[in-house]
Amino acid sequence: MPARLEIDGGVPLRGSVRVSAAKNAALPALAATLLTADRVQLANVPDLDDVRTMVRLIERLGATVQREGGTVSAQVARVTNNVAPYELVSTMRASVLVLGPLVARHGTARVALPGGCAIGVRPIDQHLKGLARLGAEIAMEDGYVVARASRLKGARIATDLVTVTGTENLMMAAALAEGTTVIENAAREPEIVDLADLLATMGARVHGAGTTRLTIEGVSELGGAVHRIIPDRIEAGTLIVAGAITGGDVTVTDLVPDHLSAVLAKLDECGVALAVSADSVRVWGPERPRAANVTTSPYPGFPTDMQAQLMTLLGLADGQSRVTETIFENRFMHVAELARMGASIETDGAIAMIRGVSRYQGAPVMASDLRASAALVLAALAARGRTTVSRVYHLDRGYERLETKLHALGAHIERRR
Repeated sequence: MPARLEIDGGVPLRGSVRVSAAKNAALPALAATLLTADRVQLANVPDLDDVRTMVRLIERLGATVQREGGTVSAQVARVTNNVAPYELVSTMRASVLVLGPLVARHGTARVALPGGCAIGVRPIDQHLKGLARLGAEIAMEDGYVVARASRLKGARIATDLVTVTGTENLMMAAALAEGTTVIENAAREPEIVDLADLLATMGARVHGAGTTRLTIEGVSELGGAVHRIIPDRIEAGTLIVAGAITGGDVTVTDLVPDHLSAVLAKLDECGVALAVSADSVRVWGPERPRAANVTTSPYPGFPTDMQAQLMTLLGLADGQSRVTETIFENRFMHVAELARMGASIETDGAIAMIRGVSRYQGAPVMASDLRASAALVLAALAARGRTTVSRVYHLDRGYERLETKLHALGAHIERRR
């Protein structure tokens, strides 16, 4: 029987909790190990389903991988296989990150079209257009992207829209290309900067990470590296909201506050009390949040990955709030489940109107995607009575032992099968 979480809500969370490493930084870092024959050692790697999937994928492509605690060492002495198969890629769309490294180092790649969360169409056309600009021949064959190039050539690439995985894929491909590549309209996320730091340690020449214009001077080969993965800003934001929504007093540690600027500003607007230090945030929950409006946008704007969690908090606010989702078209799938718990939310296309209620009521609910899972757990923590959250395998893709961390803060939460 699939795992579920049973949560008896209404308990203010108290104490200190440490943030795990960022899944969305660990996955491209693992893909980057394909760029060199030398060993790459990654510290602070989270123990998550998606990370295990990426490890299986690079092993399939020729990597020898060892894991000891939070440290993963990977060495791809040679690429022995150029196929990223559907059974792995279909479970995690970030698998497409092996496309750029495979073409750049091996000359060929055959990667299944990606799957992942059911939160809308997330095409990889920007990846493919960029690789074509670098000189790769691209074809579609039986549901697979096939890319070939004897040696990629530097080029100017202007993406039509901001894409994090697209920027990462093109960065890695350009690192081994001949000549200089300029990526305009590049994503600016901290995970991009983290990948650039890893690539630089491996010998790549990357300039402008964290801005909209990336310049990569290609080199003939890359070497090994030792690199530490950054903290997960979305997990950090989720834990901060957990403290706020339960009216608790929680200190969230081992984070980078600058990575959360938009989230912290919005929580402050909602009346949440925050004390921010160099690597931690202490949160005190208000008796009742204030209503607020929020629009998701690429970093450094408010992250789409925190939209569901903030909506859950706003569902208890005094007044009417509006959430506008500009990144993914299906990212209101949690709304119907929140309504089962008493939330008053109406959606119209990309806009959700939220009329705050005084409390949530426990109910059986079902998760539809990763961040919806987190939102339902947050609602359950604040609700009166018991909530059963089913299909928590979504949660396990992106949160490392979340129920263990919440239990340590006093939550009445238990995993059952």
